[in-house]
Amino acid sequence: MAAQSDLGKKLGWTLLLLCCYRIGVHIPIPGVDAAAIASFFESMSGTLFGLFDMFSGGGLSNVSVFALGIMPYISASIIMQLMQVASPAIKRMAKEEGQAGRRKITQYTRYLTVAITLVQGLGIAVGLESMTSPSQAPIVLEPGWTFRLVTIMTFTAGTVLIMWLGEQITEKGIGNGISLIIFSGIVVGIPRAIIQSVALIQAGDMSIFLAALILVFMLAVTVGIVFVERAQRRIPIHYAKRQVGRKMFGGQNTHLPLRLNTAGVIPPIFASSLLLFPATIGQFSSNEMLQRVAAYFAPASVMYNVIFVALIFFFCYFYTAIIFDPKDMAENLKKAGGFIPGIRPGERTQEYIDTVLSRLTLSGSVYISIVSVMPMLLITKFNVPFYFGGTSLLILVGVAMDFMSQIESHLISSQYQSLMKKAQGKGR
Repeated sequence: MAAQSDLGKKLGWTLLLLCCYRIGVHIPIPGVDAAAIASFFESMSGTLFGLFDMFSGGGLSNVSVFALGIMPYISASIIMQLMQVASPAIKRMAKEEGQAGRRKITQYTRYLTVAITLVQGLGIAVGLESMTSPSQAPIVLEPGWTFRLVTIMTFTAGTVLIMWLGEQITEKGIGNGISLIIFSGIVVGIPRAIIQSVALIQAGDMSIFLAALILVFMLAVTVGIVFVERAQRRIPIHYAKRQVGRKMFGGQNTHLPLRLNTAGVIPPIFASSLLLFPATIGQFSSNEMLQRVAAYFAPASVMYNVIFVALIFFFCYFYTAIIFDPKDMAENLKKAGGFIPGIRPGERTQEYIDTVLSRLTLSGSVYISIVSVMPMLLITKFNVPFYFGGTSLLILVGVAMDFMSQIESHLISSQYQSLMKKAQGKGR
């Protein structure tokens, strides 16, 4: 009962913070015409704005205080992780200084998030001043530096608040707060996407047969994602017998599980955040040069998809290298008396694990790329909403599986602690 009560509190806290996030999405920034914004984004559905609006949970289409969403924080996290490779000082801070070093890196990530938000906020504020609705009604009621400063400060405060909500969900709730915020933004858009699809069928732009085919295709992709996300390569590990005093230890046979997709949903999220930054600035700007560059980064363009796939491969290998070090694993096995059958301990074991991990990462990169690029085919050929794309399905399934596994881990941990307390009570 105590375990269920504690889990209920964590779930309640998570739901409350997500509700606070959803409320903020519907609070528009001051100085804009709500009707003009609605008609403008309705005319821009199915473009880059639709993809960015999906990640912001609808905050961009409302030009709300949460319009930038969590993407600046993700961009800052990418930069800080790259700095751990490029800067020896930051790498030493992350590995050698322990919890204190990680807190410093988290603080630097927050500062960098604010800097990125200031730049993006200024670009969007200037872009909004030059935009009009399809009826030529201005979106900004009173353009000028007053509007720009208010918009920048509002966007910055909103992003910082989302960042804080995500950290609170991670600390006091269940699951990864940042992933759950993106997850909630996609989930709340599904009913609207279903309504849009029904409207397309009624208007004759989409046949019922095509809609049924897309539904079956989505179910098949979902099953495939679940299958691959649970797939593992199990490397056999043997522990040699050793005698300590009169007791014999070791002699066990176990395995080292390596996931096919070690990086999870991080690569497509990171890749999308990097590509959306220049494209969004170009879309909001009236400069012809920037708009021309933004056209090359349109989701349906060949260049966008090529760079997108390249970034997915890069982040798959990069993130896997950060969270899994074959050298440390080989050293730990050697110290514990473990070895891989047929492989010498030490450097040979490190090379073997690194080779297996590289092959798995390659397969995982191909899998993520195929799933993530599929929405472009659906959107361009069949006019399917962004929410039915492969990237959104990958995020939804991946975050949901991680959320359920953390709930199971919490329940098992709570049951184990209660059993230990009972055993201690009987011992006394």
